[in-house]
Amino acid sequence: MHTYKAGTRPSPLALKQVEEIQKRLPSISLETAVIRTRGDKDKVSSLWNEQETDFFTREIESALLGKSIDIAIHSAKDIEIDMPAGLVIAAITSSISPFECLVSRDNFSLRNLKSGAIVGTSSRKRKVALTGFRPDLVVKDIRGNIDERLKQLDDGRFDAIIVAHAALIRLNLEHRITKIIPKEIMEPHPLQGCLAVQIRSDRQDLLSIFRSINEN
Repeated sequence: MHTYKAGTRPSPLALKQVEEIQKRLPSISLETAVIRTRGDKDKVSSLWNEQETDFFTREIESALLGKSIDIAIHSAKDIEIDMPAGLVIAAITSSISPFECLVSRDNFSLRNLKSGAIVGTSSRKRKVALTGFRPDLVVKDIRGNIDERLKQLDDGRFDAIIVAHAALIRLNLEHRITKIIPKEIMEPHPLQGCLAVQIRSDRQDLLSIFRSINEN
């Protein structure tokens, strides 16, 4: 069995995503190479100005171009608009859930949160949708991986947070969900819940392997 080195971020969610791709391709073996991106090192800057940039992909893409890894596995919505020359997307999987969901400390739904409640989100698009639906809520930026965001909620820094439903499914944290948010209230990213496999454009051998799991 051939082994390929798969670059990914260090978060528990990113590691689960590598496992998910491995399960789809049992005929090959993936060796995980953890790479900290700028987005993993900087947990202070707001993501509201970093969407559609290489904030969570640059260092992994550099490793791919430098041939220290064979493939990169990303959350598809993290892929920047202008991908570096020499890289292509070999596969995008179907979404395991396209929805956003609310996690609240007292099990309040979005409609029932008290006026002035503090809601955390890392997405500018989510903020716009939330303030449009409930302008009386206070929306604040929140950073960190899913476990770190849940801890900030449990510590009382927020009354509720909004996270991707797919992330909680992959981490077996569905018991934390208070309410799945309908698309009519919050339209998610079109690639929410999808995974992307990125390779160098000269690796036709990898393209033929990973095209078999492309579902988009």
